[in-house]
Parts: sequence; C-alpha cells; structure tokens
Amino acid sequence: MTLEQAQKAVDDWIKEFGVRYFNELTNMAQLTEEVGEVARIIARRYGEQSEKESDKDKDLGDELADVLFVVICLANQTGVDLQSALKKNLDKKTKRDSTRHKENNKLT
Repeated sequence: MTLEQAQKAVDDWIKEFGVRYFNELTNMAQLTEEVGEVARIIARRYGEQSEKESDKDKDLGDELADVLFVVICLANQTGVDLQSALKKNLDKKTKRDSTRHKENNKLT
C-alpha cells in the first residue's frame, strides 16, 4: 500500500465507521497517547525497565499502526500529501546529511 492509498483508506474508514475526524487538537492528543504506548513497549521490552505481565501481550506492530493511523488522520484533515512530503523530507535529509552520519565516529 502506498502512502496515497493509506491516506484514502483511512479517509474511507473515517467516513464509514468514524462518522467524522476528531478535531486536530484532539488528534494531536490522541497521537501523544499512542506514541506513549509505543514508548512503554520499547522501554520495557528493549530498555532497562522490566516488562509487567500485563504488557507481555502488547503488539508493537499494532501500536505503531495506531500511531500511523493518527498521523494519517492529521495529514488528511490538514491537506498534507504524505507521499509527497516524505519524498521531499528524504531529499532534504540526503542533501543535509549525505556524509554527516558516515563521518560520525560515534556511529562506528
């Protein structure tokens, strides 16, 4: 699925099941909540915190998809073409950082 297709799929889902988009501020709060859920899994599964029994069945992929869903909602309701924005962002990073990371001794 392309980003363009994902944006349409989310928009179709919202129209069919979600009634309407939450406003941008609500979606921003929702995004923060979803990122927190991802952070909890990462901190406990891959970091130094111990994983609680109740966290062991959490699906990182599902939580990342929740983050992506809300990002797509925000893009849709603010008129951002994510496919174009990502391409532009990668071009910017390539121009700015094409040698920076390779020359960073901390990464070797």
